[in-house]
Amino acid sequence: MEPTLNPESGFLRFRIDFSYDGTNFSGWARQPDQRTVQGEMESAISGLTRTNVELVVAGRTDAGVHATAQVAHVDLPERDKYGKEWKPQDLIYRLNRMLTEEIRIKSVSLAPAYFHARFSALRRTYIYKIADGQRQVDPLKRFDIVPWYRHLDVARMNEASSRLLGAHDFATFCKPGGSGTTIRTLEKFTWERMGDASLVATVTADAFCYSMVRNIVGAVVCVGEGRFEPEWITTLLNNKTRVSESMVFPARGLTLVGVDYPDEKELQQRATTTIRRRDEE
Repeated sequence: MEPTLNPESGFLRFRIDFSYDGTNFSGWARQPDQRTVQGEMESAISGLTRTNVELVVAGRTDAGVHATAQVAHVDLPERDKYGKEWKPQDLIYRLNRMLTEEIRIKSVSLAPAYFHARFSALRRTYIYKIADGQRQVDPLKRFDIVPWYRHLDVARMNEASSRLLGAHDFATFCKPGGSGTTIRTLEKFTWERMGDASLVATVTADAFCYSMVRNIVGAVVCVGEGRFEPEWITTLLNNKTRVSESMVFPARGLTLVGVDYPDEKELQQRATTTIRRRDEE
């Protein structure tokens, strides 16, 4: 379907900021006979507004992946069934009552002209959490951190991660089945030892292909535990050969924590540029 940068006549576009615990969902995207974030949210919004809706999201997360700062847009009729204007605060309150506590609507706002949740975005940021060295995971935190039995060297991991920065073809680290290009611009990939001794990776790119973050995390962990030297990452990247499934880290440690957009006056240019690049590739 060709993306629309503005709603049809008689409709308004709303931006929705929300978060979710992805543990018990089969990912974001609607799927037959599967419980998904998109399916749950569209069902709630359709029930509330008495109209069929389709959400467009900034980042399509995989099964088990979480989000604290996801963004979507939806086009609604200009007025509700009673002829009244939509009140964002009422939408937030009523949707959160309809949804399970696994999904929380944080804000609803009238979107500016040419806002497109996916194609207007400049970049997405994820974090990945690891409890290495046989550290015990607090039961209340077990759903967003992955235990790893070996100690990991942060300095080696940061050296390896830095070799992936910039614009590259990340086919090595993309799971087959995704559509479109595997060329991405990785803006940030750093590791930090936190106060509770856990390791947290911060990964920022213009966009990510299917399972890319979990793949690059798994490869860098191999360096961090001493199995390979940091230079090995460069070799992997250049080979364009899909990494072993054994290197792909679990979904539960991954969380979408940010989506950045340009100023309102630059939204149209950003969206049209992204769409044109997609079509060319």
